[in-house]
Amino acid sequence: MLDQRIKLRHLNAFLEVARRRSFARAAESLAISQPAISKAIRELEEHVGAVLFERTAQGVSLTQAGLTLLRHAGPAVRALEEGVEALADAHNGQRWLRVGALSTVESRLLPTAIQRWQSSPLGRDVSIQVVTGTSAFLLSRLASGELDIVVGRMTAAREIRELAFEHLYYESLRLVVRAAHPLAGVSLQGAEPLIDYPWALPPQRTTLRQQVDSFCARHAISVPSPCLETLSLPISRRYVQDTDAIWIAPFEAVAEALDDGSLVELSLAFEQQGGSVGLCLNASMQPTTALHGFCEVLRLAALERPQ
Repeated sequence: MLDQRIKLRHLNAFLEVARRRSFARAAESLAISQPAISKAIRELEEHVGAVLFERTAQGVSLTQAGLTLLRHAGPAVRALEEGVEALADAHNGQRWLRVGALSTVESRLLPTAIQRWQSSPLGRDVSIQVVTGTSAFLLSRLASGELDIVVGRMTAAREIRELAFEHLYYESLRLVVRAAHPLAGVSLQGAEPLIDYPWALPPQRTTLRQQVDSFCARHAISVPSPCLETLSLPISRRYVQDTDAIWIAPFEAVAEALDDGSLVELSLAFEQQGGSVGLCLNASMQPTTALHGFCEVLRLAALERPQ
C-alpha cells in the first residue's frame, strides 16, 4: 500500500530533478524555490527510506534506488496525466505515439518505419511525436513514462538499466571526409594523420562519444582542437562537405553520401562490428496495440535495410 505521506508534489519534484539533472533547473521549471524542491526530495527520501540522488561534477544523478523509483513513479504519474488529457481529446479521438530517436536511426530506419506505419490501417489515426537527443536524456524520459519507445544505439548508456532492450542489428561508426579531402584515397597505417584535421564528433557524455574515446585510447591520440561536437546530422554533413574536417558518423547517416561519392570513407576502420541498434521499452508500462504494431514495423524495416 502506498505510504499516505507521499504526495503528488513529492513525485513531481522527483521526476523534474531526474529529468533536469539539477535541483536549480528543476525548481525553475516548477516555478518554486530551490529550498522547496530540496525539502520535497528530502521528505520523499525519508518516506521511501533510500537516497535517490547523488551529486556529481555535472549536477546530480540517480542512484540505483532512484532509477528503480523512476521506473515505477514516472509511468504512474504519466498515466494520471494521460487520463486528464484523454478527457480533453475525447471529442476528436486524438491518439499519440511518442518516439525517442537517436542519431543512429534518424536517416533511414525511423523515417522508413514511420512512413510504413502511417500507411497501415493501424497507424492512420495515430499521430507520432519524435523527440531527439542523447541516449541518457531519451532513456530517462522513457523511464519516467514521457516516451513510449526509444530507438537507436544505446546499450552502453547507464540509464538503460531496468528497461527492456531488443536488438535489431549492429551498426558501426565510420571515418568519412569530402571527396577532395587530402586523406581521401590514402592508405592509412595508423591514426596519427587524423589529428592534423578538425573532427565532427558526438558530444561528451554520450554513448557514441565513449566509442570515440576508446578509439583514441587504442591509437594513443587525443581529439584535435578545434573540433565540432554535435548530434545534428545536417550540421555535421555541411561542415564536413565544406571543410577538411573528418566526420565520425553512424553508417546510416552517411550511406547515401558514400553511394553517390559526395563523401568517402577513410581507409582506417573506426570499429569492426559496431554497436547494437535496437528498440527500448519501459516494461512497467502496459504497451498499447499501436505500440505493438509500431514495434513490428520497426523490426521489418530493420530486416530489409541495405547492408
